[in-house]
Amino acid sequence: MSMDTDIPLLLSLLFIIGGLIALARSADVFIDAASALAHHFGLSPLLVGMVIIGFGTSAPELAVSAISSVGGHANLSLGNAYGSCIFNICAILGATALVWPIRVKPSVCWFAAPLLMGITAMSYFIVNDGVFELHNGVTLLAAFAVILPFYCWYDQKGAAQPEGAGASAPINMGREWAMLILGLSILVLSSHVMVWGCVDFARDVLHVSDLMIGLTVVAAGTSLPELASAIVSARKGENEFVVGNIVGSNLFNTLAVVGLAGTISPFGDFSGYILTRDLPAMFGASLLILLFGANFRNPREDGIISRWKGAAWLALFGIYLTVTILQETGKWRSIW
Repeated sequence: MSMDTDIPLLLSLLFIIGGLIALARSADVFIDAASALAHHFGLSPLLVGMVIIGFGTSAPELAVSAISSVGGHANLSLGNAYGSCIFNICAILGATALVWPIRVKPSVCWFAAPLLMGITAMSYFIVNDGVFELHNGVTLLAAFAVILPFYCWYDQKGAAQPEGAGASAPINMGREWAMLILGLSILVLSSHVMVWGCVDFARDVLHVSDLMIGLTVVAAGTSLPELASAIVSARKGENEFVVGNIVGSNLFNTLAVVGLAGTISPFGDFSGYILTRDLPAMFGASLLILLFGANFRNPREDGIISRWKGAAWLALFGIYLTVTILQETGKWRSIW
């Protein structure tokens, strides 16, 4: 696209805005249908929060990263996945805790947070040589296939089955399955449109890198379903949905999204900032789940992420975002 006329700019904006709206809406349709089917088949609240909602809200990241990888935009693919993880923890948990303090189970602090830290460290070593090959993608997908059932087993170990589990209100199965398929179809199409708009806008209008757009506009846009579901869940007192959503989403992003994108189309030549800035930031954000959420006086009891901790998370995200913008626009060196 060229800047000679106003048409390319308007088309880029239309693709980005329309893609974001379609992504959010199609994700909502998909999640509603998936949740209804999950409840119908008697899945537990943990699995609904972590697997159905968490993975469902990460479907936009999966579609965007996979399509970006096929199109040769490695920075946009990795930036979207890793940027969404940072946004999920710092911005979404931060904003949710600021609105309504979040109760956190010990298993999240003492198992899920270290697990996310370990996965981040593994991701660092995988991409440390600057090339993401086919076997790296397969490794991440295999890790996802092992870690997901193990985490679900660990979290529910010793927990009583909720009263009335397996019971569900009658639903229109045909309609829910149709909405599930429709939501996924629109998701893929709108993701493709959004990638076009973001890449063209980044290169021809803003003159910034794919990585910056992936870490900011795309990452935040594809994380809007997580933000909405987290705030609503917190207000309803469904704390397992809130944290389960974020943990499940980050597991999905770091293992399934990046793994599938690299398996479909192995890539290299991505920005060094992923190693020096983004993965360390993701490691630190995961560590803060432990530090902010744990009950250190009684480790076996639930902890509370209070409003001041939510504000601190948002402040840290603001610092990260500022550094990202300065580095990606080349203004960081001029300051120092």
